[in-house]
Amino acid sequence: MLEKLQIIKQRFDEVSDLIIQPDIITDQKRYVQLNKEYKDLRLLMDKRELYLEFTDNLKEAEEIIADGSDAEMVEMAKMQYDEAKEGIPKLEDDIKFLLIPKDPEDSKNAVVELRAGTGGDEASIFAGDLFRMYTKYCEGRGWKVDVVDYSEGTNGGFKEIQFEVNGDDVYGTLKFEAGVHRVQRVPQTETQGRVHTSAATCMVFPEAEEFDVEINPKDVRVDFFCSSGPGGQSVNTTYSAVRLTHEPTGLVAQCQDQKSQHKNKEKAFKVLRSRLYEMELAKKNAADAEKRGSMVSSGDRSAKIRTYNYSQGRVTDHRIGLTLYDLSNIVNGDIQKIIDELQLAENTEKLKASDEHI
Repeated sequence: MLEKLQIIKQRFDEVSDLIIQPDIITDQKRYVQLNKEYKDLRLLMDKRELYLEFTDNLKEAEEIIADGSDAEMVEMAKMQYDEAKEGIPKLEDDIKFLLIPKDPEDSKNAVVELRAGTGGDEASIFAGDLFRMYTKYCEGRGWKVDVVDYSEGTNGGFKEIQFEVNGDDVYGTLKFEAGVHRVQRVPQTETQGRVHTSAATCMVFPEAEEFDVEINPKDVRVDFFCSSGPGGQSVNTTYSAVRLTHEPTGLVAQCQDQKSQHKNKEKAFKVLRSRLYEMELAKKNAADAEKRGSMVSSGDRSAKIRTYNYSQGRVTDHRIGLTLYDLSNIVNGDIQKIIDELQLAENTEKLKASDEHI
């Protein structure tokens, strides 16, 4: 463990020196990458200091106990020995998890897209419930949620809604939400009181920086149209909404949330970049998941990942077999415990893979 930590320390010293070099500061892409690496290595350095402290205390305590000449000192040394002996294994586990290579996408902001699936009006209402759940969760974490585009359902909710989330480690947290969410409940529109099953799909893209994806403007068709939905006098009178079509791939991104055509175009380009980036990332993730046999974050959009059963007050995540009887809090944004379990399952998989590799 100490040998590994020494190698990490050498890299930390190297990165600390690099991020103050003028040529690195002027290279924005490199500077951002190194800053992220510095933050991750800083955590390991703190654990390293604690680990060295424990091992030194253990060695010192063993020497005092072996000497045995001062009873009071021996008593204190025994306490020091027990504390170090208990703390070292837990610290080693923490360090092992920190040594798992971090996905560079995890620290990015995210673009989230919710779409009503099977179930008609009830599916749109459910997509609206999911949007509310994610909004509350994000606000609770101090993240900023910004709607890009939406299409309302005929009886409430959304046929689809797309929003950006900005904050720390957003994609690394929300990527576990990608897939099909299923709801089992009596719809408001149902007169017979029968339980219906409806579904909505959640897609999560890491927000691509400009230097991640270069788009040739000649490849993009730009259309302007009147925005629809709530928004005051400018709605349906000015061509402020923007639709972008990336002709080589057929990908479409549109934004009608802002009153300004320029701002809508800027937001739509951000989404288009993220979608192109996610296409490449999906190929890579599928290959990685196949290698690991991973069930947690394969990103398969057709995979049913979670069921919300209202009559039983139950939420089940099918990937890890987790069932919680806490539906009312979960749909009100309290999804952290589910995300924690999914992250733990993925880290355990990665740890096994790295141990096999070693």
